[in-house]
Amino acid sequence: MLQEIQFPSFNERDTIYGWLYVPACAHKGIVQLVHGYGEHSRRYLHLIVSLMESGYIVAADDHVGHGKTAVENNTWGDWGNKGFETMMEDEHILKEIVQKQFPDLPYFMFGHSMGSFITRQFTAKYGNELAGAVYCGTAGPNEALKAGVAALEGLVAAGKGDEADPALGGALFASMTERFDNVKYGNEWVCGDPYVQIDHLQDPFNAITKPTNNRSLLYFQQMMLDIGSIEWAERVPKTLPLYLIAGDQDPVGDYGKGVYTVADWLWKTGHRPVTKLYTGYRHEIHNYPQIKNEVAKGIIEFFDAQLG
Repeated sequence: MLQEIQFPSFNERDTIYGWLYVPACAHKGIVQLVHGYGEHSRRYLHLIVSLMESGYIVAADDHVGHGKTAVENNTWGDWGNKGFETMMEDEHILKEIVQKQFPDLPYFMFGHSMGSFITRQFTAKYGNELAGAVYCGTAGPNEALKAGVAALEGLVAAGKGDEADPALGGALFASMTERFDNVKYGNEWVCGDPYVQIDHLQDPFNAITKPTNNRSLLYFQQMMLDIGSIEWAERVPKTLPLYLIAGDQDPVGDYGKGVYTVADWLWKTGHRPVTKLYTGYRHEIHNYPQIKNEVAKGIIEFFDAQLG
């Protein structure tokens, strides 16, 4: 069963569009999938189908300013004006809606890229409501964020929050391809497979090439600052099972260094995360033809292990 869900966003302006994928079998649990910056939740169909075939219900939405939510609200690259926790609070609203239909099932969360940042925010505030979480393609600390936040705060204070400067957004991704040869599209950091690169570039619901306004870029960087230190890890429940995965050639995770830094924060604060890096692979490990089945299998095995 596929069910479309609509609900009012935390930003008090947009209607969020989401989907509930319910397999025709006995249900093990629920996995809420949280997508990344500039994309949408249907880019995870292989993982969604794999989870369903293993007995999991999957819930996923398109964030404010993204995907179908952006199309229906005419708000591409505009997250509203309610702050950097907007997407995280929207994910909590979706969770409450889904749990009303399936109140007795264990609830998990999977977040990739910016979705991992949102999931990390979520686990710091609502982690006691989850049976486990996966941070996929996440990032460690970034010293350049403070200067970026200051500059964007100045633009917003000057009344330019609704304006969009493509150069500012482009600066966030300027160094992403510096280690890769034969750069043609600019999105080679996403995946080494050329067919995935073309799909990523041509996807009409993928807003990676559309400018994000200054206020939303500010929220994005504030979100990263919020999870960018060991203080974040201290807020995550110590009993929450966590699984960190990434490609070791992923620039978002500083080629593995950032992922291990996050894992180290968690270990130092009393958590026991499991961490796995896929050697030779870039950002979207869940979309690589060579390893996507292996990645899905590892995620499912992690969830299964928490079922007792």
